[in-house]
Amino acid sequence: MSLKDKLHVLVVDDMATSRGLIINALEELGIANVDYSDNGNAAFKKLAARPVHLVISDYNMPGANGLQLLASLRKYKTTQKIGFVLITGTADPQVIAQGNQLGMNNYLKKPFTTDAMRACIERVVGPL
Repeated sequence: MSLKDKLHVLVVDDMATSRGLIINALEELGIANVDYSDNGNAAFKKLAARPVHLVISDYNMPGANGLQLLASLRKYKTTQKIGFVLITGTADPQVIAQGNQLGMNNYLKKPFTTDAMRACIERVVGPL
């Protein structure tokens, strides 16, 4: 069984179209265990109840943004080691620096290709 068969991913994005693009890219990569949330607060509740291996989260969302979600995850023993990839349309250096300080594992700029998604994920979890 390969890593992509074992990997559990939670996609967090408030926009259905963006969420769909991320999920489609994951499916193209052969990652089948994918769940989603449409905001950071709902994602945290889901992750506290059942942690995953990797979170791929949009930055700009109502309620808790991607970095607020990351900060919450890093506070608790059951969620602090979850891999975290931030997806952003701007890749603002201040946002990236703050993400790095909070323990972000990688980031991906929108728009992205499936190959870019693969490279980004592999830098976090290893070869798929």
